[in-house]
Amino acid sequence: MVDQKKIEEAVRLLLEGIGEDVTREGLADTPNRVARMYEEIYRGMDDDPAIHLSKTFTVDSNEIVVEKDITFYSTCEHHLMPFYGKAHIAYLPCGRVVGLSKLARTVEVYARRLQIQEQMTTQVAEAIMEHLRPQGVMVMVEAEHMCMTMRGVAKPGSRTVTMAARGCFQDNAQLQQYFFEMIRR
Repeated sequence: MVDQKKIEEAVRLLLEGIGEDVTREGLADTPNRVARMYEEIYRGMDDDPAIHLSKTFTVDSNEIVVEKDITFYSTCEHHLMPFYGKAHIAYLPCGRVVGLSKLARTVEVYARRLQIQEQMTTQVAEAIMEHLRPQGVMVMVEAEHMCMTMRGVAKPGSRTVTMAARGCFQDNAQLQQYFFEMIRR
């Protein structure tokens, strides 16, 4: 749970630290605005993916399910700067499926935390395996990191791609290839 008072004080100190006048008109309400924003963008800290993945439906066939281009926004835990992009998920059910919006909500749970992309990719895959118990899952995340594009090496447009494969996707090149074909369409 976000402690708004601590955040407001920290923002005041940060503004003073960079040489700003925290009493000037444009900054007077900034600590409060930032505290409210943090409550919104870090709401995944207290969210449990099980809530979203627990409502499943029986299916007669176990055909592959692909949800692609799930837009997300997250914050790098190393520099507290945004990274954002798209997540793609495929899973092979084992008699049960979840509503498609629940896959996007699962991505959101992990994106709304201080995070690194590699960890987020793995967490999504493991949550789906744990709660849906499919035959397998594959998750691919493509993101642009502001800590790399706005500062440091300063290379806008560069993307980082991470993947996690579990179950039947782990060693099945044919299933992996099918996943890549589906997300590129």
